Amino acid sequence: MPARTPDGPPPPPVVQKVRLEYAKRGRLRFSSHRDFQRALERALRRSDVPMAYSAGFHPHPRISFAGAAPTGTASEAEYVELSFAERCDVEAVRAALDAGLPDGLDVLRVVEAQPGALADRLEASEWLLTLPGVTRAQVEQPLAAFVEALSVPVERLTKQGPRTLDAREPVVSLVLDAGDDPAAVGPDDVAVLRLVVRHVTPTVRPTEVLVALTSLGLPEGDPPQAVRLRQGPLVDGLVTDPLA
Repeated sequence: MPARTPDGPPPPPVVQKVRLEYAKRGRLRFSSHRDFQRALERALRRSDVPMAYSAGFHPHPRISFAGAAPTGTASEAEYVELSFAERCDVEAVRAALDAGLPDGLDVLRVVEAQPGALADRLEASEWLLTLPGVTRAQVEQPLAAFVEALSVPVERLTKQGPRTLDAREPVVSLVLDAGDDPAAVGPDDVAVLRLVVRHVTPTVRPTEVLVALTSLGLPEGDPPQAVRLRQGPLVDGLVTDPLA
């Protein structure tokens, strides 16, 4: 029997790639990566963006996701790459997709893709971790112990069972955040941590860094609030712009 081939002509070629930066805010921090994928595909259809499609029996839009934040965490720096069959004005694409996505999934920038894979540019993330019910004084000792440690093991439950990870090795820096208002800094204020962590395999999540701190004496408070401020190339210990 001859091999089956898809009916009809092949899809149009890719003529433009763009990279989209979006934020995940408010109650939408509880949306999963799959939820965002579905919402983006609906917004693309409503906006009539000329997406490029894969070949084969089941063509799908050429969308490449990279570095998605864990469900339950907010982010100001999420990225996706789109391939178009026609050239588009990037600002018009940004406005159309921002209008087509629900409030809390906010498109911040759309730029022309530069050479190289987007995922390769996402080397590290910077996070802001707010610890309700924990004061700055209470976090100082476990924070110092974590920074001085060579390794702090934590356990993650996977489909294959428990797995031990080193929460210390990928951490570039972990400090108390002073905040913008000097008057708000004091021993009885809520502790806020600023974390820079390299992207390793498997990824070490902010919650696992907090579990490591708890094993070193951090008291348990209310559920922590994690916000990814940026992700991108790591230069001299700082996370820089991946779209530059």
